[in-house]
Amino acid sequence: MAKINYYTESGLKKMKDDLYEMENVQRRDISKQIGEAIDKGDLSENAEYDAAKEAQGLLEMKIAKLKEVIVNARIIDDSEIDATKVFILSKVKMKNIKNNMVFEYTLVAENEANLKEKKISIDSPIGKGLLAKSVGDIADVTTPNGIIQFEILEISR
Repeated sequence: MAKINYYTESGLKKMKDDLYEMENVQRRDISKQIGEAIDKGDLSENAEYDAAKEAQGLLEMKIAKLKEVIVNARIIDDSEIDATKVFILSKVKMKNIKNNMVFEYTLVAENEANLKEKKISIDSPIGKGLLAKSVGDIADVTTPNGIIQFEILEISR
């Protein structure tokens, strides 16, 4: 059974745009490379042909995977999400208990995660640790260096 994932409207649009690019631009470019390699003659010892065919296989695999993700994607209606607990699309302000550093992140689907934009995946260790917590709760986040504790200071949309 395929895994249902939840995305923002803009996140789903980006994936659809990426799929369009792969199917209509990259696929055509690779076909052109294969054609040019075929025109050079003997395919049994043609490295350009082999590389283009391998790239074609990888692209088709990416296209198939992205199509499956898009088919199983659901858009989140954040107006119906409880703002008293941390869920996907929650903006969370938290404090590292050990060093008192304050962080603010928005929890998003894995494909939308971007640290520069302060968006972390709900599937990341921090995301998993924060899910379903409320303001004042302590989230235990398991990392390779041990457990880090974060206090939830604020939750917003």
